[in-house]
Amino acid sequence: MKLKLLRIVGARPQFMQAKPLTQELKKRGHQEILLHTGQHYDDRMSQQFFRDLNLSKADINLGVGSANHGEQTASMIQGIEKHLLENKYDAVVVDGDTNSTLAGALAASKLHVPVVHVEAGMRSFDKKMPEEINRVLTDHVSKLLFCPSSVSQNNLAQENIVKGVYLSGDLLAQCFYKFQKEALARVEQNLQQYNLKQNEYVLLTLHRAENVDNQKRLYDYLKVIATSPWTVVFPVHPRTYKKLVEFNLEHIIQQKPFQLIPPVGYLDMLALESSAIKILTDSGGVQREAFYWHKQGVILRDNTEWTEIVDSGWASLYLPGNDSCDLWKICDANLLTDQQFYGSTDVAQKIVDIMEANLL
Repeated sequence: MKLKLLRIVGARPQFMQAKPLTQELKKRGHQEILLHTGQHYDDRMSQQFFRDLNLSKADINLGVGSANHGEQTASMIQGIEKHLLENKYDAVVVDGDTNSTLAGALAASKLHVPVVHVEAGMRSFDKKMPEEINRVLTDHVSKLLFCPSSVSQNNLAQENIVKGVYLSGDLLAQCFYKFQKEALARVEQNLQQYNLKQNEYVLLTLHRAENVDNQKRLYDYLKVIATSPWTVVFPVHPRTYKKLVEFNLEHIIQQKPFQLIPPVGYLDMLALESSAIKILTDSGGVQREAFYWHKQGVILRDNTEWTEIVDSGWASLYLPGNDSCDLWKICDANLLTDQQFYGSTDVAQKIVDIMEANLL
């Protein structure tokens, strides 16, 4: 017997995590239908990742686009539910903590289709974050839960979720190491294109609602980042730029040290990360990639679900006004732990083994 799975994606890390699992499923002859919610709808935020990763075009694209959380999630649920009513699947596979994740989990669980949650058990312990709500609710309706680390596995145990929980490692790490050489081959091209020098610029990403929808917080972040002693390369998320215009703040990023560039694809983003002296981000995916590159990071939030990275010293949390964090300090890398917290080499193989054992 072979599995028939519906895989739901909608945002940057989910495209990357789809790659190794899709390959493993295909190798074993299982059928995977890829549903793209359209949560990231800009070509450079979506289709470019499909091209870089050599992923087949999504079988279904709901084209939901941006909206308020309730409206966006409701539209996704409606589209996913319609598809599930018309087609039979052994399970629905969701990743991470986006609105696409929650929509897929809710639609499937209400129709009694098993939910498989990749990247389960992550907790920031901050219920003000929409992503935290998405994570918790998805975990509580899932049949199989794949944890990146022992910390995330323990988080689930604290919530009395122990059945169907497995320590798998991080699919994003597996994808990272698979494409690392290809990314490095693009470094020189990117440095020339943007007139940069290796280890002489900071890379910035900023897109989370709690940061860019809050005019004061966004202004405070930009003002302190403007003190950078290095060029700040800023691939601006479309949603972020919309808010910069709305709040009349775009003039700040149109002067030094900021260097605005359009959103970039997966391989070019990895190349830019690899050459940065420091990475400032509010992205869960980028903070992990910084760690995998052994680049020092600043997480532009007051908490993170990837707690091991902060505890190891490779990244620090930062909110404007946090005088205890020296934003521009470069630590001696020899003093930082080289420990790998997240398994990275055979993650997809482990996940498919367990799905075969439990779903066939």
